[in-house]
Amino acid sequence: MCASVPRCSASCDGLVVTALPYWRLSSFYLFYFALLGATAPFLALYFDHLGFSSARIGELVAIPMLMRCVAPNLWGWLGDYTGRRLAIVRFGAVCTLVSFSLIFVSQTYAWLALVMALHAFFWHAVLPQFEVITLAHLQKQTSRYSQIRLWGSIGFILAVVIMGRLFDRLSLDIYPVVIVVIMAGIVGASLWVPNAQPATHGSRVAGDGFLKQLRSPGVLAFYACVALMQMSHGPYYTFLTLHLEHLGYSRGVIGMLWALGVVAEVLMFLGMSRILTRFSVRRVLLASFLLAALRWLLLGSFAEFFWVLLLAQVMHAATFGSFHAAAIAFVQRSFDAKQQGQGQALYAALAGTGGALGALYCGYSWNLLGPTFTFSIASIAALAAAVIIGLRLHEQNQGTLQ
Repeated sequence: MCASVPRCSASCDGLVVTALPYWRLSSFYLFYFALLGATAPFLALYFDHLGFSSARIGELVAIPMLMRCVAPNLWGWLGDYTGRRLAIVRFGAVCTLVSFSLIFVSQTYAWLALVMALHAFFWHAVLPQFEVITLAHLQKQTSRYSQIRLWGSIGFILAVVIMGRLFDRLSLDIYPVVIVVIMAGIVGASLWVPNAQPATHGSRVAGDGFLKQLRSPGVLAFYACVALMQMSHGPYYTFLTLHLEHLGYSRGVIGMLWALGVVAEVLMFLGMSRILTRFSVRRVLLASFLLAALRWLLLGSFAEFFWVLLLAQVMHAATFGSFHAAAIAFVQRSFDAKQQGQGQALYAALAGTGGALGALYCGYSWNLLGPTFTFSIASIAALAAAVIIGLRLHEQNQGTLQ
């Protein structure tokens, strides 16, 4: 026995034991989240550069999030039905690149809305299926997920730092070219990753359906909190860069501030295996929601104070890092192998629903009510998630991550 993680090899009929493809899996997360790092801080800035109002910017940013309400469930069902998750990942990566390249044809509002919808339909096919593949490679080493996922955070950091410096020196007109280059990296990484299929959990009764598992205690409450958490991120992902730019921060500094948040996230990922061994998923989620509520208040009311801004960005370790790792663990334990794709897809879909609602409401409220009130709504949404998870998800339903 030469390694610890079995996976199916296309070159033989049976199972072979091979080493965990750590760098191949990590490279995909690196490029995938580099794309998020290129869009979350700078997409709204690019639309502002094109001359769109805050309402139109909110709508354009919301469109990809709305596609997360539909696309992941469709692709998730297809992945569970066919079992060809890696083929879906590769197909989605290629179509994302091709469809986004249509941005070079025109930059009218209607055309950009079409490009946002089309590329997001395929982009959101990718990550939920890849999460299942990654967990299948890990098998009983689920605690190592964070060690692979942290490379996504590193990709995000590289993107925001490099692009922040780049846009301090060059025009935002080159923004679509940078996005296409990163998307090409996603395609290349997807072709490098070997396939793996999740093992069936022996504890599940044969014939258990997705809807039956969805009705398990605490599962629906968890998904409602996912939507609320992502809704609370609406002002952060849509207008934080513009907010800080209007307060006098340079694009280079703003890029470094985004990077600081993700550095904190990386450190959190490195420690998540120990945290989830010591604390229940419920407690980790509850702490994440409460810290998110505080973070949005700080960003909305005190961002002109640099030390407060630094503190708020460090809190990204909780509002994304611990929340995402705990959520992935919850989904994996709540669904059988045949429903893993649908479980991950529903997580992505409700995150998209919440994110779209967040982008839409802050797009309309930003100029009308101002940043402080807009971020206060985000804080209320995160606090509501904390209340729900505290009341509906009980300790006996969730053990610690092994």
